[in-house]
Amino acid sequence: MSSGQNRSDIRAGLEVEIVLKQDQRSGKRTRGIVKDILTKSPTHPHGIKVRLQDGQVGRVQQIVSHS
Repeated sequence: MSSGQNRSDIRAGLEVEIVLKQDQRSGKRTRGIVKDILTKSPTHPHGIKVRLQDGQVGRVQQIVSHS
C-alpha cells in the first residue's frame, strides 16, 4: 500500500481511501474507485484530489489496490 501524494501512482480504476472535504477535521476515510484525477501537479502534500465513481471528491490518503 502507498500514500496518495504522487499523481503518477494514481489512475482511474484503482481502489483508494480518500478524505472528503467535510471529513478533514475528523480524518474519516471513504473507500471507492477512482474515476477522475483532479490535481494537476505531480505531487501534493495532503494527497492527490480525485473524483470517485460515485461522484464524491476528496484527497487520496491510501491506495488500497493496484489492480
